[in-house]
Amino acid sequence: MKFEPLAIDGAFSVDMEAHVDERGFFARSWSAEAFAAQGLEAAVAESSISFNRLAWTLRGLHYQLDPHAETKLVRCTRGSAFDVVVDLRPSSRTFKRFAAVTISADNWRAVYVPEGCAHGFETLEPNTEILYQISRAYAPDSARGVRWNDPAFRIPWPAPPSCISERDRDYSDFMA
Repeated sequence: MKFEPLAIDGAFSVDMEAHVDERGFFARSWSAEAFAAQGLEAAVAESSISFNRLAWTLRGLHYQLDPHAETKLVRCTRGSAFDVVVDLRPSSRTFKRFAAVTISADNWRAVYVPEGCAHGFETLEPNTEILYQISRAYAPDSARGVRWNDPAFRIPWPAPPSCISERDRDYSDFMA
């Protein structure tokens, strides 16, 4: 696997290294040893799937508070998405900055989201499926979010959302 740092401290795009032959390819999509060698969280407590019927569906920006802060490895297994990581760690040199990566079933790229960062995405085509590997179990009382269009972050989303939950739409402005 190839780990490429993103514009957010501790965030990476992760590309698989495909071994190609006449059948197609074989590639490792997860290795606790490889993640640990990069100094990244290697625990996986949960795995989840998000299926999104419509293009321009927006989910996020979500995170969990301590002591339930989590890392995520996010991969698109069908369709494509504009994937975003926002640094919410006041002590970080990249505080309030974002990084965006296009992930798709065709590019097999994943995004590693470190603790203390919010995550969200906007689908770029219908019937997009996102797979999450998450380091900690979901704790509803610790679940939080920041608004997708908060002026504190100035994220250039590809299009206005066609579908967004009321909760995600109505998060208040980020206060540091």
